[in-house]
Amino acid sequence: MDARPRASLRRVLEDLGSTVLDVAASPGDLDAEVTGVHIYDPLDEPLLQEGALVLAVGVDSAERIRALLDAAGPAAGIVVKQPVEVDDPLRAKVRETGVAVLGLTRAASWAQVAALLRSLLAELRDPLLDESPDGLFSLANAVCALLDAPVTIEDRSSRVLAYSERQEEADPGRVATVLGRQVPERYRRMLEEGGVFRRLYQSREPIYIELHDEGINRAAVAVRSGDEILGSIWAAVREPLSEQRRRALADAAKIVALQLLRQRAGADTSRRLRADLLSTVLAGGRDAAEAAGRLGVASERLCVLAAQLTEEAYDDAARLESDRQRFCDALALHVGAIHPKAAAALVGSVAYAVLPLQAGGQEEARAVRVAESFLTRVGPRHAANIGVGRLAADLAEVARSRADADRALRVLRARGASGQAAGYTSVHFEALLLQFSDLVRAEKQAPTGPYERLLAYDAEHGSELVATLRAYLDAFGDVNAAAARVHVHANTFRYRLKRLTEIGGLDLTDPDARLSVMLQMRIFGR
Repeated sequence: MDARPRASLRRVLEDLGSTVLDVAASPGDLDAEVTGVHIYDPLDEPLLQEGALVLAVGVDSAERIRALLDAAGPAAGIVVKQPVEVDDPLRAKVRETGVAVLGLTRAASWAQVAALLRSLLAELRDPLLDESPDGLFSLANAVCALLDAPVTIEDRSSRVLAYSERQEEADPGRVATVLGRQVPERYRRMLEEGGVFRRLYQSREPIYIELHDEGINRAAVAVRSGDEILGSIWAAVREPLSEQRRRALADAAKIVALQLLRQRAGADTSRRLRADLLSTVLAGGRDAAEAAGRLGVASERLCVLAAQLTEEAYDDAARLESDRQRFCDALALHVGAIHPKAAAALVGSVAYAVLPLQAGGQEEARAVRVAESFLTRVGPRHAANIGVGRLAADLAEVARSRADADRALRVLRARGASGQAAGYTSVHFEALLLQFSDLVRAEKQAPTGPYERLLAYDAEHGSELVATLRAYLDAFGDVNAAAARVHVHANTFRYRLKRLTEIGGLDLTDPDARLSVMLQMRIFGR
């Protein structure tokens, strides 16, 4: 029997807590399965997948909520900003449709709650993760009960791994932390400048932090495994902890450390398995169908994305490896929000994603827009490029789409680009030139014919005949434009052009001769 937690509406509400969402009107039970998140736009047709959680932006009256309930069909629930206007006709409509109405705290942005819900659903529904994702939440609630204070469990980067109930009793900084799953930058900077993190990580005992006008004070303890800092536990308290509660918090840190180590091991195993399965899918062999089934990805109309961090921005190998995994996790979340049967995994230094696309033409262009949207979102944190392969009609063609994506990514690297996406068809010629260059290097070939003679003459006499020829070819034979490029008079340029044809033995009226020398210029890069 599958013991993994089901992504029911009740489970979502339990994990998020009343700090974020509360039930405004219930159909009687909250066991509906949540399959995805949909942002409602009154200008669009409400074509919702069954089990969608609808974020009703701008819906602020009982009458408009009733109208949306009529249109929502098989949705699991509708989310509106608090305070929610609930009257008897609305309650009747909720019972009739079986769709719950939830109230979202005014402090939350729609973007925050959408990201939070999608992240939570990904955790609950990951078919490869055997570790129960609610273990840390249960621990946070246990520590909350011991300390009689709301608690968060955070990693070294102040990202929230879990939080307890009663967060509504804390201050705005804590609410913002829970909603964003990350300590806001302003508060983190204040703690760093105040030396709080230094005190926290140097101490093996809980510390007390006075926040003065910034909200309720905190008690915190580092979570460690030997000398390695895994994270920390933070409790919002109004006064220093008693000795008994200090000991309880210190003991809790040891239990949290064990849980984090187990989750790390489980996550590493899951990621390795996911990478192995996706590699099998990308190879497109006889085992691709079975691997796709285990991953839960589609088997038709697929486009491969190859994403890679700009490694030149890193001087720390450990940080680069960590950021690669975070980047891949973000890519998986992004494509998963677009299509439930998409998948992503880190294979070597490249994060590959397999994205199913609906029919409609221009699939590669649509995949490029998906890649550009992702790069815009992660740009402030990760400089990267993405290559996009051509559409694969089925799993047998996925290997070709992967090769396309790799070649497009290589072109972007060769250009020295950062933060860009490119489809294979748009960089086809550049990709071919790089392949020619590989062949030339492998066979240790050297320039030949007129180009070889011109290079030798320039090297011996310090002349610029090759530069003159390049300018002429780039200007399509327009002498005036070419002369301007190399900053000489047109007559001087004509003289140089005559000299290079004599010395190189080059017939510029022969299209094959022009093509030969142009290709050698591009391939040998001189």
